[in-house]
Amino acid sequence: MKNGKSSRLFITCCLSPAVILFIVFMVIPTINVFKMSLFKWGGFSPNKEFVGLNNFRILFEDQRFYQSFQNTLLLLILVTLITFVFAIMFAAILTQEKIKGANIFRIVFYIPNILSVVVIAAIFSAIYDPKNGILNSFIRLFRPDQPDILWLGDQKIVIYSLVAAMVWQAVGYYMVMYIASMSSIPKSLYESAGMEGAGKITQFFQITLPLIWTNIRTTLTFFIISSINMSFLFVQAMTSGGPDGSTEVFLSYMYKQAYTNSSYGYGMAIGVVIFIFSFALSAIISAITKREPLEF
Repeated sequence: MKNGKSSRLFITCCLSPAVILFIVFMVIPTINVFKMSLFKWGGFSPNKEFVGLNNFRILFEDQRFYQSFQNTLLLLILVTLITFVFAIMFAAILTQEKIKGANIFRIVFYIPNILSVVVIAAIFSAIYDPKNGILNSFIRLFRPDQPDILWLGDQKIVIYSLVAAMVWQAVGYYMVMYIASMSSIPKSLYESAGMEGAGKITQFFQITLPLIWTNIRTTLTFFIISSINMSFLFVQAMTSGGPDGSTEVFLSYMYKQAYTNSSYGYGMAIGVVIFIFSFALSAIISAITKREPLEF
């Protein structure tokens, strides 16, 4: 009995700080966001006017909000697909093929992930510079008469310029995670498959992908949610939502409404929608990617 009580007391003492911090910094602020979404408040005035669901009514009639929603979805889809395809492909190549300097490649690919978003924004702003940027300079080698392309100023292509920066920042991190998973797969499985006549591509889809699927599923959900946050940072650092709102995303629009336009209650209503959207998206991804885990 004493050992049981001591064990429970020890577990309680270990968990209590984490639970307290979670309640103070996660639960209470989240409840406050839901509460403030029901008020009309500028953020500084002591006067708060209860308006019920009126902020949400205005929100669902706001074309700027729908534009930010479309931009967020486009970024999530493109960045997720491109990042995971390249991360898994590079991880498979570095794991299965005998490449000289493989560790150097891993370090080089991982470096963008440890850089500040501001630094990455500065790098890509230099690359996209209309006059002296690498991209336009390269294009002029083959098409000297080509007008300067405004990679961050053209509404039709600016969102894709952000996609490239976000993919470059994320690929290395997930590549390293998948390398760790692939390295744990016994070589004997590939040797047996090779003896049966299976090629590299067949081995990848029949052995590698199924055995690391649990890791892919977990990182996919995490990546999509984190991309919502990262898109805000990249937008703020590179375009500030421009030109003309063509790169405005969920969080940047919420930030402007709450802290620039002094519509704090309306901004919190946007925050509630983002909160629900994130959880719903996580649930959908988890359901779609669910399958029986394979073991070796």
